[in-house]
Amino acid sequence: MATGRPALYEVFDDRFRTEKCSAGDLQLETLHVGSRWAEGPLYLPAWRQLIWSDIPNDRMLRWDEASGAVSLFRSPAGHSNGNTLDREGRLITCEQGNRRITRTEHDGSITVLADRYRGKRLNSPNDAAVKSDGSIWFSDPDFGITSDYEGVRGESEIGANNVYRVDPATGEVQLVADCFGAPNGLVFSADESELYVSDTRAGCIRVFDVRDDRTLSEGKIFAEAGAREEARFDNLRFDDRGHLWAAAMDDGVHCYAPDATLLGRILVPNTVSNIRFGGRRRNRLFITANDTLYSLVMGVTAAPTAM
Repeated sequence: MATGRPALYEVFDDRFRTEKCSAGDLQLETLHVGSRWAEGPLYLPAWRQLIWSDIPNDRMLRWDEASGAVSLFRSPAGHSNGNTLDREGRLITCEQGNRRITRTEHDGSITVLADRYRGKRLNSPNDAAVKSDGSIWFSDPDFGITSDYEGVRGESEIGANNVYRVDPATGEVQLVADCFGAPNGLVFSADESELYVSDTRAGCIRVFDVRDDRTLSEGKIFAEAGAREEARFDNLRFDDRGHLWAAAMDDGVHCYAPDATLLGRILVPNTVSNIRFGGRRRNRLFITANDTLYSLVMGVTAAPTAM
């Protein structure tokens, strides 16, 4: 029976249905409208809250799951972009405007974890992933220094857009992958044997083997935008069935099988920047898109965290 509602899912492979990727809500729930450009959603389970970055407005906002209220979390925020938690539950933030990675301590103070590589300032850190050994891996494109909209306009001292690793013991910043147009989202596979990195300008997602010596293989293409002209990849997330979900900007949210087949997509009415699983059962997908924060309760849940 027709519902009169626009379709939420587009199916390209029947596994999108049989593996529960399209099970759950039949429409997006709008949680907040009013950001200028929203990114970096992060669910905080202990407080049942979600924080996210409103980059051009140089602030971070907070949504309370129990009440639905939205309030200011931090301002100024260094034109923050990606956010994640470390193994001790502390907030790790990519500050594009300040060109650094920071950690918010339990007492609220802020520690700078990385702002230079070999004495040269970083470009504008974008997204970060924390490995089970406590190391922090982050992408460093130039989005925050090309204009004053998402950061502070300036020159790249490094002269390239790379992915780095911060050693948890020494704080050393190590180059782990280069040759990107603009590295953006990054995520480890469930067993941490692989690192997936989106390259927004190249229109692809690359996958690297993580070696025992904490370096990466040369990498290979996992997925390309190809004929989907509206697709540009931003951040990435895995679910518990091994599907890779990708924020594909004007092409919605893509879902890839482990064999890299594009199974289907979630149709979103505006440009998708970032996605993140959360909620009490970790089956609620939060989506930042233009000025809006959406959510969607799904039939899949977030991938388990490696120990």
